[in-house]
Amino acid sequence: MKTDIEIARAARLLPIADIAERIGAPTDAVIPYGRLKAKLDKDFIKGLAARPEGRLILVTAMNPTPAGEGKTTTTIGLGDALNRIGRQTIVALREPSLGPCFGVKGGATGGGLSQVAPMEDINLHFTGDFHAVTAAHNLLAAMLDNHIHWGNDLKIDPRRLEWRRALDMNDRALRQIVTGLGGAANGSVAETGFDITVASEVMAILCLATDLKDLQRRLGDIIVGWNGEGEPVTARDLKADGAMTALLADAIQPNLVQTLENNPALIHGGPFANIAHGCNSIIATKAALRLGDFVVTEAGFGADLGAEKFFNIKCRAGDFSPSVVVVVATVRSLKMHGGVPRDRLNEENVSATVQGCANLGRHLQNIAQFGAPAIVAINRFGADTEAELSKVKEFVAAEGARAILCTHWSDGSAGAEDLAREVVRIAETGSERFQPLYRLDLPLEEKIRTIAQRIYGARDIAIDASAQRQLAKFERLGFGRLPVCMAKTQSSLSADPALLGAPEGHITPIRSVRLAAGAGFVVALCGDVMTMPGLPKRPAAERIGVGEAGFVEGLF
Repeated sequence: MKTDIEIARAARLLPIADIAERIGAPTDAVIPYGRLKAKLDKDFIKGLAARPEGRLILVTAMNPTPAGEGKTTTTIGLGDALNRIGRQTIVALREPSLGPCFGVKGGATGGGLSQVAPMEDINLHFTGDFHAVTAAHNLLAAMLDNHIHWGNDLKIDPRRLEWRRALDMNDRALRQIVTGLGGAANGSVAETGFDITVASEVMAILCLATDLKDLQRRLGDIIVGWNGEGEPVTARDLKADGAMTALLADAIQPNLVQTLENNPALIHGGPFANIAHGCNSIIATKAALRLGDFVVTEAGFGADLGAEKFFNIKCRAGDFSPSVVVVVATVRSLKMHGGVPRDRLNEENVSATVQGCANLGRHLQNIAQFGAPAIVAINRFGADTEAELSKVKEFVAAEGARAILCTHWSDGSAGAEDLAREVVRIAETGSERFQPLYRLDLPLEEKIRTIAQRIYGARDIAIDASAQRQLAKFERLGFGRLPVCMAKTQSSLSADPALLGAPEGHITPIRSVRLAAGAGFVVALCGDVMTMPGLPKRPAAERIGVGEAGFVEGLF
């Protein structure tokens, strides 16, 4: 079997102008980045505002194995399949981060015959959006340090700085650092650190902004620290918001590419789901909804993270109402949640599959709380047996939903055609009753508790005293009506990655909270989740290189 990159390289891709023509984008609305990728001009996007919107389909998943369950692959396969049965459909995805590409998980362009292309470009530098976010983030850090160096007119307390630096790479050595060494000419000595770019508030802002003006407003609202009276100091106070917006002026425009079956895909923005809100940009999603009959998008990691934040944060900010939710499940992940070690997931184990279904069931129950109809897409792997698959279908049917076997990885759109037909049936006949999980007028602590109890199955939350004081402070300053962005492990419904299945009665620890005033949410960090990941013992980067023909090899 060919590797993903070999399949992508062998595909017959169309010039990006042909893909733009399919969605009705005129030549002057397309900003080409070579032959196979482009940006859609912001004025063209603005001109779509009066058009009616199509139907939004969210793809999420159960709690995954470290390699993932094929959520992006399923999103692309479903998009291709909907086009195959005659529904004008656009896929809307996040951009990949270099951290996972060179770490464990690999790229994020799908797999097999369900991919977006050009695969190497999208997974590496693409159109430079992540570099622009990194530059804007670090410009603010430099201007903050520079202001303090030149007299500190804003009376910023150097001990209470909130703004770190960013880098789109897994590098544990940069989690905590000291800057300003080497004498007075090099600034003040300070303890700081780096977050991965996809955890930057600038990335979240890029994905939640509705236009360039809103982008600058949100950037200006970023809180970089506090003065001696305990009042917030913002990027606007530092006069950094204009320059940051200038760096992001091109990045705010969505990127247009294609699937291997030459269907349109908008790929834009990429906040992490276990740290940030894990969804592509509102601008790209809105544009896709006005350009197609259906839009298939994804939310990162399991439904306890990506889908919950999609519903409570993105749908509020973008005024979205999903018509159908597709939950991706694999026999491999079910067996892992049933207690099977990772090195034995390819062995048949029907009883473990049944036991692991509890995790899938919890996600289905959680999605029902939002009033959204759900379908289970069983992403089939070669080692799956008929006995295991039949048990999954039986379980899902007992939960009042339908499980559909999908083979889009090996068969492309034909392998997801049954899923596409069921999506259309539900979307065109069902009545949307979507609603967020909590009211915005609830106290911040109660919002956190609501998510922990109703989504994670926790008995309660345990908030560190310092975090509790911070929440009270945020409310005093007028930020109490913001939604909450939970930062926790993707491996478990709980905050403990080793607690698999569908745990109940546990305590969700809240070790710290952060105010993302520009993005418009409060981040609650649970347990030991890291905002700067590290590389594994054998990172994927060891297998990546350039062959004699000049092509990138080893990406997956």
